[in-house]
Amino acid sequence: MNKKNKTFRIVILGMLSSIIIIQTTIPFLGYIPMGPLSLTIIQVTVIIAAIVLGMKDGAIVGGVWGMITFIRAFVAPTSPIAPLIFTNPLVSVLPRILIGVVAAYVFHRMLSGKLNETVRMSIAGVLGSLTNTILVLGLIYLLYREPYANFLKMDMEQLLPALLTIVATNGITEAILSGVLAPIISKPLLKLRRK
Repeated sequence: MNKKNKTFRIVILGMLSSIIIIQTTIPFLGYIPMGPLSLTIIQVTVIIAAIVLGMKDGAIVGGVWGMITFIRAFVAPTSPIAPLIFTNPLVSVLPRILIGVVAAYVFHRMLSGKLNETVRMSIAGVLGSLTNTILVLGLIYLLYREPYANFLKMDMEQLLPALLTIVATNGITEAILSGVLAPIISKPLLKLRRK
């Protein structure tokens, strides 16, 4: 890797990590309330890192988001249930790291040469976003089923349908949003990187 490319990588990595910090600390920049839904768009930043910089850097940016989620669960929880759930790095950190891994793998390896670049970016965006949604909610169900059901004031039998409803509403909407935004933002950055 030449010096110019290395510098570009460090600048973009720092910029995207800074954006993650801003998105997680300033209301409405990372989580957008839309009626009954609260859409997370922070994963788009991780997906962009994965597409533009590759798997390792995508995982690093995802890890930054995960660590902020983990730390905030201790010092400034975003909800009453956050200290119970997000103080476990399996729930707060791992899914965020895997967004970058999945998005980079889909874009750079799995679909490379098979589809045009824009379509690959969109698919990477959708699958990266779904990785986060499915892993976080799946781990909540596996590890914190009872406390989470109690928090929501519902029976244990109602929890799985409730979580699946979240996947079908928030999760799919976030995935579509990620699929649309990923190529729009990644394409110019990728062009700059290749120069």
